[in-house]
Amino acid sequence: MPSPRTPPDSVSVVELLDHADRAVDAVLTPVTAQEGLSREGWRVLLLLSRGGGRSMGEIAEHAAVPNPTATRVVDRLVAHSLAFRRNDPNDRRRVLVHLAPNGRQVVERISRQLEQRVDGALGKLTSGGQALGSLLNRVAESFPVPK
Repeated sequence: MPSPRTPPDSVSVVELLDHADRAVDAVLTPVTAQEGLSREGWRVLLLLSRGGGRSMGEIAEHAAVPNPTATRVVDRLVAHSLAFRRNDPNDRRRVLVHLAPNGRQVVERISRQLEQRVDGALGKLTSGGQALGSLLNRVAESFPVPK
């Protein structure tokens, strides 16, 4: 009998996606929690690390959370000096959220740790991480998430 963490030999794509999501969570959560970040906080930092300021609407959409939750996530990031708010230079009524230098360091630190953990796990696969990376890229292109 397979363990709860090991999918049986014949499972649906939906079950495999669910299992993959739980596997990602098992890798991601310990690393982000060590930095005091929720999964949503990590998503927001990744979005901000792409550069430029982001509106609260963009952040909420990217993190897949309601606006009030996005505000709470950003409030925590600002309180921990990982992000900062600034008025949009083109529209003073609009506030944009930017990645702070401390936030960039956290993104780089977490990214390094995650890359090491994933590379270590994928090194055990016979086809390595390249095939998986290619497949994940195709999945991401087929089912784009909000930017």
